Amino acid sequence: MTGGGRDEIDSPPDTAGHPVPEPETPSPAASSGSRRPRAAVDLRALVPDAAGIGVYTRELLARLARPEAPFRWLGLAHREPRGAEGLAAAGIEVEVRPAPLGVLWQQLHLPRRLRRGDVDLFWSPLLTLPLRCPVPAVVTVHDLTTLLFPEAHRAKVRWSILPFLGRSLALARRVVAISHATARDLAFHFPESRERVRVVEPGVDERFHPAGAEEVARIRASLGAPDGYLLYVGTLEPRKNLGTLLTAWEALAAGDPRVPPLVVVGAPGWKSRRLAARLAALEGRGLIRAGRVADDRLVELYQGARAFVYPSLYEGFGLPPLEAMACGVPVVVADASSLPEVVGDAGLEVDPRDAAGLARAIGRLIGDEGLAAELGARGAERARRFTWERAARRMEEVFAEALGDGP
Repeated sequence: MTGGGRDEIDSPPDTAGHPVPEPETPSPAASSGSRRPRAAVDLRALVPDAAGIGVYTRELLARLARPEAPFRWLGLAHREPRGAEGLAAAGIEVEVRPAPLGVLWQQLHLPRRLRRGDVDLFWSPLLTLPLRCPVPAVVTVHDLTTLLFPEAHRAKVRWSILPFLGRSLALARRVVAISHATARDLAFHFPESRERVRVVEPGVDERFHPAGAEEVARIRASLGAPDGYLLYVGTLEPRKNLGTLLTAWEALAAGDPRVPPLVVVGAPGWKSRRLAARLAALEGRGLIRAGRVADDRLVELYQGARAFVYPSLYEGFGLPPLEAMACGVPVVVADASSLPEVVGDAGLEVDPRDAAGLARAIGRLIGDEGLAAELGARGAERARRFTWERAARRMEEVFAEALGDGP
């Protein structure tokens, strides 16, 4: 799972857009021993269209802000976040202080804002912290792609993360890894953080569920693929390894014209121009490019698929395969990073560099209806283990640990 909001300050507006004065003298955060602690969260991942870290932030906040929750929530950002009305309706205050770059806002303005004294805890879902953070802090690390695959990121993204990552991990009272694979990466590259790392796996939204036969037929007909299709969902960028999937699918289709179409869902990403040209060339040969789609349509596309294929070279968690599994769709994933722990025994695993092996795995699913049905049922059952409610309550335990820990 990777996300946006990294590349992106002057009187801060409140949720209504009115200036919020900077107090001269901060009031103590713990003015009452009986009140709920107030936690602030970095909302920059919700500034662009929510994807990856944005989805993670939005879904967790929706559960963390429930009325009976142990924390009150304040959202902070350098631009108006998307879905601000929904955040306000959930009881989350939002403050925006405009800034041209999110990293400048994070390192220059945010420490001053947190120093007011009305915040007990700060949580960053975006891998790094303000290095002069004046309150106990928790940081979520989704993956270490900026360190392990720097070529997969724009220079602006690397500049906004790498200079601050190690010091953020040293500063954080607790570090949340979204998978055991990410926790292992952290322990290897930042061994001093090992004792403070907690694994909290994301959830899958309830709207991802299997569809009935009539609904599946309608979805497939809407794509002109009445016999079903293969599906890929993810950003179009080299790390996702979509090129290997295209090679495998082309090889299958060349040997059997009955091979289902391949539907590709996702927006262009870093270094995707050559890939986009290849996709365009394949559109006349059965490939369907859906681009970025609305949430409801995404659910439908999962539900109508015969198989979901995700050969990504590295994932901090791998939410798309989990969403497909929740919809009862059999999956093929790379045997790399976190994907095996997400899929378990509910899918097929392949070497992501082996296009022929990937083609064989896809061929097994589309040629063996019994196997496909068995894996689809296993996947739906396994996906029920991953809920945002469970993740939110585990995060609250981590926040409580951070508040109770010494400096």
